[in-house]
Amino acid sequence: MPNRLAGATSPYLLQHADNPVDWWEWSDEAFEEARRLDVPVLLSVGYAACHWCHVMAHESFEDPRIADFMSGRFVAIKVDREERPDVDAVYMTATQALTGSGGWPMTVFLTPDRKPFYAGTYFPPSPRHGMPSFGQLLASIYGTWKEKRGDILDAAGRITQALEETRLRLDAVDGLDPEAVRTALDAGVDVLASSYDVARGGFGGAPKFPPSMVLEALLRNHARTGDTRALAMVEGTCEAMARGGLYDQLSGGFARYSVDAGWVVPHFEKMLYDNGLLLRVYAHWWRATGSPLAERIVRGTASFLLERLRTPEGAFASALDADSEGEEGKAYVWTPAQLVEVLGGDDGAWAARLLEVTDAGTFEHGTSVLQMLRDPDDADRWESVRIRLLEARARRVQPGRDDKVVAAWNGMAVAALAEAGALLGEPAWVEAAADAADLLLRVHVGADGRLLRVSRDGAAGPHAGVLEDHGCVADGLLSLHQVTGERRWLGAAGSLLDAALDRFRSDDGGFFDTAADAEALVLRPQDPTDNATPSGWTATADALLTYAALTGSDRHRDAAELALAPLVQLVGRHARFAGWAAVALEAWLDGPREVAVVGPAGDPARAELAAVVLRSSAPGLVSVVGEPGDDHPLLAGRPLVGGAAAAYVCRRFVCDAPTTDPARLASQLGSALGDQR
Repeated sequence: MPNRLAGATSPYLLQHADNPVDWWEWSDEAFEEARRLDVPVLLSVGYAACHWCHVMAHESFEDPRIADFMSGRFVAIKVDREERPDVDAVYMTATQALTGSGGWPMTVFLTPDRKPFYAGTYFPPSPRHGMPSFGQLLASIYGTWKEKRGDILDAAGRITQALEETRLRLDAVDGLDPEAVRTALDAGVDVLASSYDVARGGFGGAPKFPPSMVLEALLRNHARTGDTRALAMVEGTCEAMARGGLYDQLSGGFARYSVDAGWVVPHFEKMLYDNGLLLRVYAHWWRATGSPLAERIVRGTASFLLERLRTPEGAFASALDADSEGEEGKAYVWTPAQLVEVLGGDDGAWAARLLEVTDAGTFEHGTSVLQMLRDPDDADRWESVRIRLLEARARRVQPGRDDKVVAAWNGMAVAALAEAGALLGEPAWVEAAADAADLLLRVHVGADGRLLRVSRDGAAGPHAGVLEDHGCVADGLLSLHQVTGERRWLGAAGSLLDAALDRFRSDDGGFFDTAADAEALVLRPQDPTDNATPSGWTATADALLTYAALTGSDRHRDAAELALAPLVQLVGRHARFAGWAAVALEAWLDGPREVAVVGPAGDPARAELAAVVLRSSAPGLVSVVGEPGDDHPLLAGRPLVGGAAAAYVCRRFVCDAPTTDPARLASQLGSALGDQR
């Protein structure tokens, strides 16, 4: 018989709707029930594509004995971390503080007033590697609750107080100083170079996660300074990720991370946020260098988004699962014999050599993850092989799809598809970005103007948008506005940013991750550092800066500068965790550079100037293309020159002499101007 989760909108919660556990969703009613029963709360946090979440569910949450023991002794709450990143952030902080590490599934025991007193991640069904079984843990926790309640309450109080004390403390600063910013950004490159894996790309050792925000920052640093180290780290990392098992060589798209240091074996789940961020990185790498590999990965990743993650409503689903048929990666791996079975002897042997498929295997049970460490010697043969393998793979049991739409992650996809589509001349990508943006504005913005975190099947869920939703959706809308020229995207971005300023700002000019009127947790989360995605703080600050450059709004620019000022120290000292802060500071140092291209619609001269702007890697460039007399703030009062289309390059709405010459415009947008203020 289904439990309470049967009515949830989250695919992750629905995965647990048939558990014998009497699950609750996170709610005041659940904690009231814990107080009524005088029992502790068991909080279990995960997400639909999480392999170890599935493992623990099969081993423990589907076990009637476990469920029977929990009944009446605990109130069990199940949370989808992607729907409630605020809840996840608070209790992940507690888990990391108590255990020294974190991850999902996350298991936290709380008092009825929501204070944590014990935490961990995965617990096995029987004792293993010094870990108690989940059943033993439950018995121990409940016994202590009954017999030593005072000890638990004291511990919960100390832990909650310690959580507040673990907040990152930033030094107060008076404002942004160009020289200090420049010094910190360049010091950050030194820090990154010291941990860069020259042989295998990426930073540090295993496991390796795609350093998307860091790569964006390095591309901007190289554009400003010409530092060859910055570009080398981008190229080495991007090539290693693209040629290894992290990238799906058959259908495109990136897995969440590599379990090894060489990018060979991925954790097979594919997340929208990774693919949105990496699509943008590879598009910008292609823009900077013209790399054929970069273009191939851009096209493959965009195709993956459109073919595998696009929802019927026009937005993008959260993820593809890691598992199929109860095993991680089973849908994706191959043996030499399987290649021969699909391709025949000659092509099968050729593909095995090209894709590093060996008898010993690189994964489990003698299977291999597909890699492409060198380009094929016959591109037509490879395309034929790829299509046949992809068709054969499609006949396997496919991983499940978490089809909920997360606002922030769709914002990342909108920005990436809009920019990549414009750069590579793919209007269908731009159209897909516009469709997703339209759904966000129609479905995720409530009647009261509030942004909502998730939707599914075209219906919004109940959860309020957090700061990253506001910052990332605004960023996507601003990218779409610049590519299409449509004013509604600019206006919608401004509304979201105004909401962020009104409801998420702290007294010192920084940002909290939740709104002032959001549900009160034991800690109001606030974190300026990046994780797998840009921090909400820096995503919002960067969008504020872009919006100010497009509109001339001093209010938004002042807010961006106030938010970025205390982060300069992070960029210089902890560059691996401050990539998006560096992205925003590079933009600020560049001006940002505002470019207006004015000319009649359909005029080839206007199109040629616009193409020069599009190909520029200037770190803080924003641009608008329009007709004479357009009242857009960047275009207003900027006429044709001698009757010809013209480009105006400005900073803070103070412009250089306009030019009608594409070569002159290219020179104006070159990196040599990057440090001018």
